[in-house]
This record gives sequence, C-alpha cells and structure tokens, in this order.
Amino acid sequence: MSTENVESLSGRLNPAVVEAPVGTALSSAPWPHPRQAWYAVFVFALALMINFLDRGILTLLVPPIKRDLHLSDTQISLIMGFAFVCFYMLLGVPIARLVDVGRRKLILSAGVAVWSVMTATCGLAGNFWQLFAARIGVGAGEACNGPGTFSMLADFFPKDKLPRAIAVLNFGYMAGNGFALIIGGTVIYMLSNAPEVTIPLLGTFRSWQAVLFAVGLPGLVVSGLLLTVKEPPRRGLIGEAGARGQSIPFRNVLGFVHANRAAYYPMFLGLGLKTILSFGSAVWVPSFYMRTFGWSATQVGLVTGVLILVVWPFGAMFGSWLSERWTRLGRDDANMRVVVASVLVVTPCSILFPLAPTVELALAVATLNGFAAAWVLGPQNAALQVITPNQMRGQVTAIFLFFFNVIGFGFGPTFVALITDHVFKAESQLNLAMSTAAAILGPMALVVIWSGLKSYGKAVEQAKGWN
Repeated sequence: MSTENVESLSGRLNPAVVEAPVGTALSSAPWPHPRQAWYAVFVFALALMINFLDRGILTLLVPPIKRDLHLSDTQISLIMGFAFVCFYMLLGVPIARLVDVGRRKLILSAGVAVWSVMTATCGLAGNFWQLFAARIGVGAGEACNGPGTFSMLADFFPKDKLPRAIAVLNFGYMAGNGFALIIGGTVIYMLSNAPEVTIPLLGTFRSWQAVLFAVGLPGLVVSGLLLTVKEPPRRGLIGEAGARGQSIPFRNVLGFVHANRAAYYPMFLGLGLKTILSFGSAVWVPSFYMRTFGWSATQVGLVTGVLILVVWPFGAMFGSWLSERWTRLGRDDANMRVVVASVLVVTPCSILFPLAPTVELALAVATLNGFAAAWVLGPQNAALQVITPNQMRGQVTAIFLFFFNVIGFGFGPTFVALITDHVFKAESQLNLAMSTAAAILGPMALVVIWSGLKSYGKAVEQAKGWN
C-alpha cells in the first residue's frame, strides 16, 4: 500500500479528502493508557461472547427446530447462515461509513441491543419465515460489531501489539461458542422432560423457544457497558477531512482497495473460502455427533463446549505469539503467514475428522483442528487493520466482512447441506458431506491466501510511516 497508490486515486477522490500524503499522521496524541485499552478489550470481548452465544446456540437446537417446524437440512442451513447475513448485506456498508466518522462506541452499543432483542424474538417464532426474519435482525450484530470493534482497537494499540489484543478479544468469541454449547446442552437437558414452557405475559413455548428467549436478554447489560468505554483518538488518517468528520465516499474506498488489490483481494477471497470451510463444518458438528455416534444434545454441548474453552485459548495465544515472533524476525507478512500455517493444519484435520471410526478419535482430531484454527483469531483481523488508513477502516472492514460473513457464514452451512441433501441424499451421510466440503475448500483457500503473501508484506512495509 504505497503513497503512490493512494496518490493515484487523487483524481477520483474529493480534494477535501486527500489533503495530506499517506505518511502524514494527523493524531499526535499519546497512545491511550494500557488500563483504558485493556478495559475496552474486556468489554469488546463480552460483546463478542454475547454475539456468538446468541448465534451459536442455534446449532444445538437443530433437531427440535427441524421437528417442530418441519424443516429440511437446507432450510435450517438458511436460517443459521443466509438469514443471519441478510441484514449485513443491506446495511453493512452504511453502518461502516458511520463507524469511520462517528462515535463508534454508540454504534456498538446500539448493535448489541438490537441483536440481543432479536435473539429473544427468535424464541417467539412459530414457523420458518418468522424464524428467518428474526435471524435477519440478529445479523445486525455483525454489521455493527466488526467494523466498530476493530477500528477502535487499531487506535487503542500500536501495530506490533494489535495481534495480541485481538487474540485476547477473541477469548469472547471462544467463550461465546463454548458457553453456547455448554449452556444450550444443559438447558436442553433440564427441559428435556418439559415439552412446553410457560413464560409470564408471553404464553406457552416449546423448550427450544424458551432457550432462545432466555439467552438473548443478557446482551442488554453489555450494551450498557459499551457506553463506559473511552473513545480513542483516530490514527493513521490520510487527510485532514477525516479529522473533520468527513466520510470518504464508498466508491473511493473501493478504488483504494482496487489500487492495492494485490494485497487485499487474496486476503478477502482466501479468508472467505476458509470461512466456508470452518464455519460450514462447525455449525454441523453437533448434528454430526448426534447422527454418527448417537450422542444427545447435552453430551455434544458439554464435551465440545469444554473443548473450545480449554483448547482454543492456547491456540489463539500461540498464533499471536507466532505472529509477533515472525515480525521481530523482520517478516512483514507475519500476520498472513500465520493464516497460511493454520490452513495447512486445518485442511487435513477437517477432511479426516468426520471420517473417524470412533468418537474418541474424532475428538482427538477435533482438538488438533481447534488448536490450529484458533491461531488466526488475532493475526487475520490485525492483518487488515495495519494496511488500511483510519478513515477507511470501517468500510474496508465491511468489505472484508462481506466475504467473511456473506460468503463464509451465509453460504458455508448451505454448502454442506446441499452436499448432504443432493449428493449423498441422506442425513446419515452428513460426515461424508463435511469431509467432501473440506477437501474442496481447504486447498482452494490455501492457494489463494499464499498467492497474496508477498504483496501483503510490501503493503505492511509501506504503511509503517502512517503513525
């Protein structure tokens, strides 16, 4: 990402926007106090935990939802994936534009409140379309949460410390996924002998509806906590317009990304393919254990939830340590190099895991897979922030999240479901569908990400003069 590349856009940018070269740092304020920065990480992690708790709880509830609403695997995959990203497709970029110039903590707080209420609303659904519509509202979370959180973190921490901060932030991601499985499994067990639950003022609900209603409301507390986070001064601006609160037009942001496509495009596409692989399989893991080994939802929730909580944090910290070590050795592509290393391990594990002949072997492979998958949680998010000017970070993150969410989260579950329904044509063959999906997507993701390593390293080197 060179000065020349930015200046090449000057003819298309509003002169009020490009008034200073890339190397000009418009914020001379000292970095926020570590106590403020790490408090922000703590609150952001809580928000991320609630986010993934709300979205992840649905994976354990697939059997009763399918039974009560008479859904196919493809329909349930649309609810878990595509419905969730619909909101993002419609409003992701407008919200990101607000993130680039507005009060980011207010946007984050509003997003948490909306997705929490909509998760509770999922518990009121009585058919496919009602649940689909409620899940669209839950998608508001990612549209607000991703751009706002990462933009603020890049202003709280220097670039060399950003991967570690994002790795710690992702403890919330891991806790959300882990507790979604543990809490979901426990609640399902507690309600297993109670086919209907009565909630005052709302009426009588099936057990899965009560679970969704209960897990949605605590997010309102986290929404309030976000208002206590200090808004950091913006850094890495490429013009004084950003300091005056002017948003760069989205078409110019697209032009900037295209001018630096050798660094951005492989990252976007490769991580999108990787997310189809990882999330497309992950949402079907509980159903895999139930269909292949006859486990109950309670068993799946407790075992896989504890596995995430115990193993993934070590993987996340190892990945951030590896990135920092390679950075100290002078490798500017360290963040994306960690992603490549992760995919090299995750791909064969994802292929072999569903084919394991015993549940013990499946859990062993899943442990290694989870450890390696968690390497990227800090580096892949830091990779984008360090090569993007401040007043573009929200919108560029929105573009990244389009690939990450719309392609990965939106299409991932359906990709596996389509293989199950139309290739193997039997629910009992879910394991073969998961393995087939991994064999197709893993190598593709690896080749694409690897192809952009050299250009990404150059972009990092040329962005060092921003702050």
